[in-house]
Amino acid sequence: MKNTALTTVHEALGAKMVPFAGFNMPVQYEGVNIEHQTVREDVGVFDVSHMGEFLIEGPHALELVQKVSSNDASKLTVGRAQYAYLPNETGGIVDDMIVYRVKEDTYLLVVNASNIDKDWAHISKYNTMDATMRNLSDDYSLLAIQGPKAVEAMQSLTSVDLSAIKFYHFEIADFAGIDNVIISATGYTGSGGFEIYCKNSEVKQIWNKVFEAGASFNIKPIGLAARDTLRLEMGYCLYGNDIDDTTSPYEAGLGWVTKFTKEFVNHEQLRDHKEKGVNRKLVAFEMDERAIPRGGYEIKDSNQQDLGMVTSGTMSPSMGKGIGMGYVPPIFASVGSKIHIQIRKKLVPATVIKLPFYKK
Repeated sequence: MKNTALTTVHEALGAKMVPFAGFNMPVQYEGVNIEHQTVREDVGVFDVSHMGEFLIEGPHALELVQKVSSNDASKLTVGRAQYAYLPNETGGIVDDMIVYRVKEDTYLLVVNASNIDKDWAHISKYNTMDATMRNLSDDYSLLAIQGPKAVEAMQSLTSVDLSAIKFYHFEIADFAGIDNVIISATGYTGSGGFEIYCKNSEVKQIWNKVFEAGASFNIKPIGLAARDTLRLEMGYCLYGNDIDDTTSPYEAGLGWVTKFTKEFVNHEQLRDHKEKGVNRKLVAFEMDERAIPRGGYEIKDSNQQDLGMVTSGTMSPSMGKGIGMGYVPPIFASVGSKIHIQIRKKLVPATVIKLPFYKK
């Protein structure tokens, strides 16, 4: 089991620690609902240092990124980021990721913790152009400072105007007394804020100064359980639950980050999925009665015929109702469609809705 550079800090704060993607991670501190509400209303801090970071550099860096990424990285200017995925050779998804253009010929790929080795091997396989690749995952930490008060609470820690950093843009600047920190206006919560990339040796200083600066803004540490409820309320996919190696991006609603302006791994098959359609679609649904859908529950029609499976589900802390996502045939995928979730011995009705669940 790996630890992050902040594991002892979480333990001292009384966090409940659990194994996650090979790491010893804080799942909650005070409780999921309190932590969730903190991020929706104030500001919370996640240690997500388990995530993977790959640096791709040199004159052939863009060529390699374009080969392995679904999105068009040629559209990125320095200081901008984009969401994308790594297509595999069989029509599925190796992983989803964020691509940052750090310098003219330098790209940072941020990938999921459970997929670091798999992603590295996949990208390396396509590095026939000999771009320089560096796996920084073990040396870098990542803090997600999320919530509507994040800008105000953190402004005293940097000389950069945080309110001027647009969504999916970033600055490399001073932060909490450390130089050359990536301050990125990205996140997995839908409540705004920043993601801070720094070296492991720097993260304790940054963590401490972040909590000092945020003291009058009700800042709190937040665990992975609230990260999951927050992302689900926005309808953000979680790799391993909602998308995986067998999922077509066109089933998962990821056509918007699939750009056929260039050739990339398996683009022919994915263009086929786009043109001919797919046999199932990822939908978002709300329970019509008080009930909690969970991953793995069966989705059925009114005649108890199998439609698919719930991939993510929870009781929404913001709305106080059961919400979930899952795959169904396209005929059941339109907004307003009625489906049923098998919860133990009961078939509970639900309605397909338009994302996000949570609207500010």
